[in-house]
Amino acid sequence: MCHETDSRPPAFGESGRITEQGALVLTAGDGTRFSALHAFTAATGDPAGVIILPDARGTHPYYDALARRFAANGFNAVVVDYYGRTAGPGARDADFPWREHFPHLDPADVTQDVRAAHDFLRAHGDGPVVVVGFCYGGGQSWMLAAGDLELAGCVGFYGLPAFAAGVVDEIHVPLLLLLAGEDVATGPAEFDAFTARLDAAGKDYEKHVYAGAPHSFFDAAYDEWQDACRDAWSRTLDFIQRRTSAVGA
Repeated sequence: MCHETDSRPPAFGESGRITEQGALVLTAGDGTRFSALHAFTAATGDPAGVIILPDARGTHPYYDALARRFAANGFNAVVVDYYGRTAGPGARDADFPWREHFPHLDPADVTQDVRAAHDFLRAHGDGPVVVVGFCYGGGQSWMLAAGDLELAGCVGFYGLPAFAAGVVDEIHVPLLLLLAGEDVATGPAEFDAFTARLDAAGKDYEKHVYAGAPHSFFDAAYDEWQDACRDAWSRTLDFIQRRTSAVGA
């Protein structure tokens, strides 16, 4: 598991106003109804949208709080749950048996669900959309950079590069890789091999490794990693702002 069941993302004084937030149900192209969370900013115009791909727990309360963090920084955010096909819509709290459902995940199904989330954001504004993923979701985010969704950027926190390794040549969306130096889920050699392939293919990406940080370091409970959390959050917001501002420029 990526985080403890009571984990929450760190907060750094976000002060923007949120107009709406909460749980909803979206429908994928194959008719699957799945859970989602959303939080919308009060910022005027067409704010950029953020699709959040969680770790293996799905729409855990950690990601509800994270969506609100993004909304307080001026973005519309939606969190995608992975388990509509095997568990139906519903809460993904500490009692949800995600380990029973996780082995049945198909990246192609996740892509369908992301497309529904993308449509949901676009139905509420024309701003560019980025994907931000964590662990399993981080790898899925990088993989989506090779797909046909209209995206301005794909961010992964301590993601699993295996998902994107086979589609490196097709990647056409800028990537941000935020990596834990002491990641037990994916070792440095695997990340080095992935970035070497990105370099050889001439892909547009940014990478930062937090030396000594553990997998899932982006957590309010890790007092010793709050500087790394603050830096990772700053890099994420800066990346989103730069990449979404560049769309249509």
